[in-house]
This record gives sequence, C-alpha cells and structure tokens, in this order.
Amino acid sequence: MNNTEVLPVSMTERSSLIRLYLSRGVLAIAWAAAFAAAHATLNAVAIILLVAYPLIDAVSSLLDYRAVPNGPERRVTALNGALSTVIAIALGVAGTIGAAAVLGVFGVWAVLSGAAQLIVGLRRRGPALGKQWPTLISGGLSFLVGATYVAQATGESPSLHVLAIYATGGGVFFIAQAVLLVWKARAHRSND
Repeated sequence: MNNTEVLPVSMTERSSLIRLYLSRGVLAIAWAAAFAAAHATLNAVAIILLVAYPLIDAVSSLLDYRAVPNGPERRVTALNGALSTVIAIALGVAGTIGAAAVLGVFGVWAVLSGAAQLIVGLRRRGPALGKQWPTLISGGLSFLVGATYVAQATGESPSLHVLAIYATGGGVFFIAQAVLLVWKARAHRSND
C-alpha cells in the first residue's frame, strides 16, 4: 500500500484510536511517576510496576487489534501484544535477578516494540489517519533507546531511572498522536 492511498476510516475507528492513544499516554506518564518513586530498590512494588508496564501495552494492543480492520497492520499489532505479554513475564523474572537483567529485557522489548510501532505508523500514514509523525518518531526513538539500554545493561552500573524517562517520552508521544487525530477529524469534518 502506498502512503498516499486514501484509507476508508470510520468515525468509530478514529474515535477508538484517539481514546486508545490518549489512555496509553496518560497511563505511561502515571506509570513513570510511580516507577520513579519506587525504582531505587527492586522490591515487590518495583517488580509489580515493571510487569504492569508491558501488560498495559499488551491490553492496548488487544484494543487496537479489535478496533482496526483485517490487514498486515492488525497482525503486527497482535504480535506486539503477544510480545508485550512475554516481556511482562520476563521482567518479573529479571526483577528478581537485578537491575542489569531488567534493563536488558526492557531494552530488547523497546527495540522490538519500537520496530512494530514504526510498521504500524507507516501503515497508518494515509490521509484519513494523519501522517502519524508522533508514532513514527516514538517508534524510532524506542528502537534506538532500547539498543542503548541493552548496551548499558552490560556496563558496570546499569540504572533503572532511565525507564521512567522512557515511559514519560512514550506517553507524551501517544498524547500528541491523539491530539493530531482529533485535529485531523475536525479538519475532515469541516471539509465534508
């Protein structure tokens, strides 16, 4: 599919994506605040938060999967949801091992989910859903930052404070994408 092709998008699909992106953004920022306060030691609270973050992504992927029509984008969304579920389990285990293991697992997840986000953003670039710049930038940054986390995990003093920064950035990009979709919907209605 080329990027200039007009995709038929129902108001329901657009509204679902707006709610989903806004919810994901707010949840990511709330998670970042909670994790920033709890990450100093890998205790039960920190591990629960670590497991919760990819589960939020898995549930969001399921909702996204249900909101869009069949196609390659939907399969990538399903794969990302399954990956996030596996990563939640892996983070629970890594949390019992230490910060380096957590940072490594989180980094791998950021790389893979960033790649998936790039694919979905590219698929949604048509005029009906906007150009998806926040999604594309966020996916690209996730990919790059994830690779950095994997490298940091092998260093001498891996730190988990960067995960709160990562989640905050992701939250801001999701909220920006929701705002752009609202703007696009209003522009589309005024053109009709």
